[in-house]
Amino acid sequence: MIYLDNAATTKPCAEAVTAVQETMEQCFGNASSLHRMGINAEKVINGARKTLLSVLPEGDVYFTSGATESNNTAIFGIAETYRRTGQRIVTTAMEHPSVANPIDKLAERGFEVVRLSPKDHADFEQALADAVDDKTMMVSCMAVNNETGFKVDVKRLYRLVKRKNEKTMVHIDAVQGFLKVPLDGDFITMSGHKIHSSKGIGALFVRKGARLSPLLYGGGQQKKLRSGTEPVELCAGLAAAVRSYRGNEQRFAELKSHLVELLSGMEGVKLNSDDRCVPNIVNFSIKGVRSEIMLHSLEEQEIYVSSGSACSKGKTSGVLAAFGISDSDADSAIRVSMCADTTEEELDILCENIKKGIERFRR
Repeated sequence: MIYLDNAATTKPCAEAVTAVQETMEQCFGNASSLHRMGINAEKVINGARKTLLSVLPEGDVYFTSGATESNNTAIFGIAETYRRTGQRIVTTAMEHPSVANPIDKLAERGFEVVRLSPKDHADFEQALADAVDDKTMMVSCMAVNNETGFKVDVKRLYRLVKRKNEKTMVHIDAVQGFLKVPLDGDFITMSGHKIHSSKGIGALFVRKGARLSPLLYGGGQQKKLRSGTEPVELCAGLAAAVRSYRGNEQRFAELKSHLVELLSGMEGVKLNSDDRCVPNIVNFSIKGVRSEIMLHSLEEQEIYVSSGSACSKGKTSGVLAAFGISDSDADSAIRVSMCADTTEEELDILCENIKKGIERFRR
């Protein structure tokens, strides 16, 4: 099997699997219980929180069920807590549905939403900051686009936005960027299963001094921001995945260079991921062959890639239009996303089978 769909989900690493199993067996108490088992469970959660904060700005971390909950908590929480700042939201046309759809809901409630596309701005960070005015409550922007790998310098974006309006809250969806690019923001979203932890666990970073109204109400766990019994074993697995993460930008760049060289020798193959993109995600279009057909042709050889975001369920991506990619090219787009275990030999086999697919299916 050759697995090249790591932007959709990653294989849990051995360290995370071990941490989850050992915690389930040895530390299964409820972290809210006052006895020793509860106290031990709370220590595991606090240790996991400390691990995440070691690679984040100064603030706090709240564990969630995943990126969708984290994004919704941040977006609706900002709208509730900071609505007196103004009714304007600045975001992008490339956002994941877990950001785009909550912002659509706020638009229905009367908030003004400004969406910018990377294709329209040579300096995207500056363009986003320029869209901020004295009534802008929030800027929400992903650090790395999940379909093309397009990277936003969110540390620079944060500085520019705060220079324009220090009251504007900056939310960063770092699901694809966590541990891969430098991060900054008032609120930062993370997901475990993108970094070799398990599904069902995510986190929301809240910068020191920032506040949020809760999305969920209940027992008041996690300082009343995220009620619900904490999944101690999943928190332990997430922390283990952070500590053992082996992704390396230089190695990814070598793999991308190798893949691009192989693709460049194929007629009618167009690269959609340029130098502004992180190297572990490579999007390209194969003219004359629909994505779904090529995807299943590769699957027959146990080679797993994607035709776009896994959340789109095979539908043609509307996000690619934000990068100036035509509908026909989007309909034939393939996304290859790599991890630390990806090899040049696997990419060789991928491209050999793409060539066979082109010969077989090209119209």
